[in-house]
Amino acid sequence: MIFVGDGALLWRAVRHARADGHPVDLVCHGPRATPPPGFDPGSAREVRSGADLDALAGELAERCTDGLLWSIDNPFLFREKVLASGLRLLNVHGGPLPSYRGLPPVTAAYAVLHGETSFAATLHEIDAGIDTGPVLAEARFPVDPDAVLEDVLSDLVEAAHRAFTENLGAVVDGTAGPARRPEGEPGYYGLAEGLALAGMRDHPRYDQATDLGMFADYYPDAATAWGR
Repeated sequence: MIFVGDGALLWRAVRHARADGHPVDLVCHGPRATPPPGFDPGSAREVRSGADLDALAGELAERCTDGLLWSIDNPFLFREKVLASGLRLLNVHGGPLPSYRGLPPVTAAYAVLHGETSFAATLHEIDAGIDTGPVLAEARFPVDPDAVLEDVLSDLVEAAHRAFTENLGAVVDGTAGPARRPEGEPGYYGLAEGLALAGMRDHPRYDQATDLGMFADYYPDAATAWGR
């Protein structure tokens, strides 16, 4: 299997897959996800954009021994060649679909702003849209009324890892699902929505929704835009 991503969750997933005896044929990682000590450098490629990944599409298909490509904490959009590679593409998304498509921490920030009482990480198949593919599973968790963004992001990290670990075996052996189209009111929270949040300082939940805490260093642009 192939992994694509750019964060600590990526390497947690890789370690779990290897510990369970699954083949990890290649890891395509961004600059924030440096391979850990002891990881075979020949099994890693640093990428910086979706275009970089598209250029690797042939290699991805050739090296993948089980036909699975996992997108874990992945900021890169898959382009035409990867989508047409013949690999089964799966993503762990930070939010319930279709209501919270988009980018962490923006999805989680709006969940706090909206007063959601629960949130989720979603395992879904990747299609040509953004977080629009069929859903295989959710890992849901409660959100306390006084929770701040840091709390929700911390729980979301663990839910995302759970969505991967609890479904890995079923995906590999073909028993995951059945896949279903996301149901409910669609919503998208990307870069523009994240910037727009800075204009909502009068909202009674603004301070809760923008309190990044320990994640401020990981999301410096958001911290700056939100005055954090």
